[in-house]
Amino acid sequence: MHDGSAPPAFASVSRPASAPAGDYYKTDVVIIGAGPVGLFAVFELGLLDVKSHLVDILDRPGGQCAELYPEKPIYDIPAYPIVTGQELTDKLMEQILPFNPTFHLGEMAVALEKTAAGTWLLTTDQGTRLEAPVIAIAAGGGSFQPKKPPIPAIEAYEGTSVFYAVRKMEQFRGKKIVIAGGGDSALDWTLNLVPIAERVTLVHRRDDFRAAPHSVAQMRALVEKGAMDLHIADIKSLKGAAPVLSAVTLANKEQGEFDIACDAFLPFYGLTMKLGPVAEFGLNLHENLIPVDTEKFETSTSGIFAIGDINYYPGKLKLILSGFHEAALMAQQAFRYVYPEKKLRFQYTTSSTDLQKKLGVK
Repeated sequence: MHDGSAPPAFASVSRPASAPAGDYYKTDVVIIGAGPVGLFAVFELGLLDVKSHLVDILDRPGGQCAELYPEKPIYDIPAYPIVTGQELTDKLMEQILPFNPTFHLGEMAVALEKTAAGTWLLTTDQGTRLEAPVIAIAAGGGSFQPKKPPIPAIEAYEGTSVFYAVRKMEQFRGKKIVIAGGGDSALDWTLNLVPIAERVTLVHRRDDFRAAPHSVAQMRALVEKGAMDLHIADIKSLKGAAPVLSAVTLANKEQGEFDIACDAFLPFYGLTMKLGPVAEFGLNLHENLIPVDTEKFETSTSGIFAIGDINYYPGKLKLILSGFHEAALMAQQAFRYVYPEKKLRFQYTTSSTDLQKKLGVK
């Protein structure tokens, strides 16, 4: 069991270390969603000495901002005339460094129940259990779900030979891998898996990639020196006695149909948004959104809050800055649940030496 007192250190500002999956953790607040609003909630909670763990299905913080439009300019963040989704994520990660939150990345929150002690127990799809008196749902429009390629009987291989995310790189050591896609995820995992796999083959329907140019250049250099393979082709079918894969059948104009032997197939065709398992948490819903009050942004269930795009109230504006405001008010009430015996004293970071000390201000 981990009590949250010594979470993993950040591997980098934008790529924090992820805590071991399958363990039991105890903390003050579990935040579902590591997008901008979830990250800012860490800051507001940290000012009040409230510790946070964050759970996100993606393999990095930033949510929709970093995953869907990392280079798209945002114009309505206070004090930033223009900022990209990735830049905003990086700045928020830098801002919360003093509070050292624990991240559980590549994990989906699937179940929530009340404990005999009156706290909440959240379970993820990786078997991680997190106990806390407060749950803050900051999941944007819901959880990201992978877009599955239209390949016959692909479901029969899922979880054994077909994977839509890389949770543990070691499971692919010494394997023959086919990766499909042309975006950042496909290129990133191609570059990361080449050193440990027996062979990596990247497949894309056209010789034009949406990934970062330096990643594309690295991939082409590896192909040039024979360290991996690249095929511009369509994926037609999977072969092998399910759920064990033996080959992927490709097709293009030059070669017609041909097979690539492989042990694992990783299609990265992007993500779609769904409310997901949060809909099964027993909360009142309004058109797939979670109604909250506008004083604390608490749901119909005590101790469970919803902030950001996933919540609903009269006059709601789906803006990042609105989510920041909601996170600040949520943190005030969360403090009262975490420290029921303490009096909440409101302070300003500009004048409070106590808050400045927490932030490492000299």
